[in-house]
Amino acid sequence: MALIAQSIWVSPSTPKRSPYFHLSPHSFPSLRVSMASSLKAEPVASTISDTFSSLKRQGKVALVPYITAGDPDLETTGKALKILDSCGCDVIELGVPYSDPLADGPVIQAAAKRALQRGTNFNSIVSMLKEVVPRISCPIALFSYYNPILRLGIEKFVLTIRDAGVHGLLVPDLPLEEIETLRKECIKHEIELVLLTTPTTPTGRMKAICEASEGFVYLVSSNGVTGARPYVDARVEALLRDVKQATSKPVAVGFGLSKPEHVKQVAAWGADGAIVGSALVKLLGDARSPEEGLKDLESFTMSLRTALP
Repeated sequence: MALIAQSIWVSPSTPKRSPYFHLSPHSFPSLRVSMASSLKAEPVASTISDTFSSLKRQGKVALVPYITAGDPDLETTGKALKILDSCGCDVIELGVPYSDPLADGPVIQAAAKRALQRGTNFNSIVSMLKEVVPRISCPIALFSYYNPILRLGIEKFVLTIRDAGVHGLLVPDLPLEEIETLRKECIKHEIELVLLTTPTTPTGRMKAICEASEGFVYLVSSNGVTGARPYVDARVEALLRDVKQATSKPVAVGFGLSKPEHVKQVAAWGADGAIVGSALVKLLGDARSPEEGLKDLESFTMSLRTALP
């Protein structure tokens, strides 16, 4: 696993957005609730690709939060997913806790460790998702390392997450050369496999990653692991330009974005999406109670939403 991870990483508000700004269903939490009450229908999430296409037509930028499943517990995770959806997030990344999260910095590593210690596992995450996904309109992308996928079996893993209502999958330690089997299963079962490109990814490889990626292309903003940083590296503007010259697919920037001004900056540089992880994970992990963490999560997510078009 360490060799696989090395091969990819070294080479490499307003309380809610106005409905006039965003026409996808999950931008209307109050309307969605009232419609669900009157029509007895559950919200239906769009695919990740459809979500980005809808935003692009309106000149809007996606907010893509990341949280770790099971930290502080799965009940809180389920509530957090609903809050993120109601705050106007466009795609949610949900991390499957893993014992050796090589791509993650200390905040997410600690969250994964806490979740595992409290008994969180793949089956319990799937059970939680089956309860929550029908109640939200925001598509979910699962973030998992490759070893848990191999242990379960690629086909079974993909079928299981599909049946749980998941729309996308990110596997940060799987090199481009080894994605074909997983990619075929994902295509067969309508799971969008999102691939990552980094500041040190050679141009030819970056183009191949863009070609193979589904849903969107994940642009890692800086070398190293995840974690909040004081500012966004100015090189990201040029990196975004290079990636966008290589593909017409949406490009979302992640790693290090932790403030409203960060997401505003990458949006100004042309990003189609802004991914915020460690800052949100830290709020939930550091809170004195799950209730306090959820309240802080909602407030901070609203501030991020307000900063984006």
